[in-house]
Amino acid sequence: MSIDISRPWARTPSATALEAGGFLTLTNKASEADRLIAAASPAAAKIEIQGIKITGSLMTMRPLERGLGLPPHTAITMKPRGYHLLLQELKAPLAKGDRVPVTLTFEKAGAQQVELLVESEGPIGNETLLEGYRG
Repeated sequence: MSIDISRPWARTPSATALEAGGFLTLTNKASEADRLIAAASPAAAKIEIQGIKITGSLMTMRPLERGLGLPPHTAITMKPRGYHLLLQELKAPLAKGDRVPVTLTFEKAGAQQVELLVESEGPIGNETLLEGYRG
């Protein structure tokens, strides 16, 4: 495969949340650019590929309508307070240790299956994952 996926994990802001952030590192090993264009999971009604912009103390999350570009021979880490997957309308709250199946669809590399390992809920720095969400 031309896209290497490493350290897939997820986190919710609380044990009762019906949204979660999905994180991983995507490495495009090909000599041409690719793009993550979609994500889906049976555990969530919808997954958005999002980017975050922080201006002062305000954080805004925005869906990346064209997906996430992956330049050739480059690794991009999706992490809290950066690019991430937003799993919305979870069928059930996630608990530490759960594994969430996700299908990632790339423009050129096609569909790839991954499992996000759910890690502890809670704070990132002094704020929770979705605090300050401005959609």
